[in-house]
Amino acid sequence: MTFGDSFPQFVYPVQFILFIHKHPYKPFLFNEATKLIVGTLPPPRFSTGELKEGDVNFCYGSRDGQLWPILDRTFALNLVYETTRKAIEQRKKFLIERKIGICDIVQSAERSKIDASDIGMQNIKLRNLIFYLQEYPNIETLLFTGGNSKNGPEYFFRQHLKQHQIKLAVVSDQVPRIHQFILPLIRNERRIIKTVSLTAPSGAANRAVGSLAVYKKLKLKNPSFNTLDFRVLQYAPYF
Repeated sequence: MTFGDSFPQFVYPVQFILFIHKHPYKPFLFNEATKLIVGTLPPPRFSTGELKEGDVNFCYGSRDGQLWPILDRTFALNLVYETTRKAIEQRKKFLIERKIGICDIVQSAERSKIDASDIGMQNIKLRNLIFYLQEYPNIETLLFTGGNSKNGPEYFFRQHLKQHQIKLAVVSDQVPRIHQFILPLIRNERRIIKTVSLTAPSGAANRAVGSLAVYKKLKLKNPSFNTLDFRVLQYAPYF
């Protein structure tokens, strides 16, 4: 036995530091809004303020995201993609004119890996969307930027409805899937709210798009047809 062997050896546990991912933006809401875009969280860099060139410091402003390019093409908005006040105001102007608000359902989450994946979120705190729907009586449609896969916006909204003992009824089971529910009584009125689960406007969802029979059919007719083209066709009727 050597001198070093006579001392006890301690094994210190590995400590994982969780990243607290807080939503950087308040809901974009106004009295005239009739539709509400509902997602989860923007990439962590929007919470830390470490934006990349081409990012817009606003909802869905990631240079890698497709929501604004989809709407840009659909409505010929001539948007700029840069970290400027002009870029923000262009988007706000469009939303107000089209009476569209934004209220992502996740307020905060913890991450062991700092990335933008929905599946990597844990200890999630949700926003009270029922409260916002009651406060803004003209909203009649929720546009989910993703479906019912785990940690997607529809997935969380279903959990939220269960807490309020509200049932979600199927209207159409075709992509994009459409549901509806009855908002609890307020101001002596009941409202029926429609939900539309759009294909997520992210590169991560491209594989799922490519597997859809309707996409394959369109691709066969036009080999240059791509996943962005597909989303433009899908999103246009609901915006």
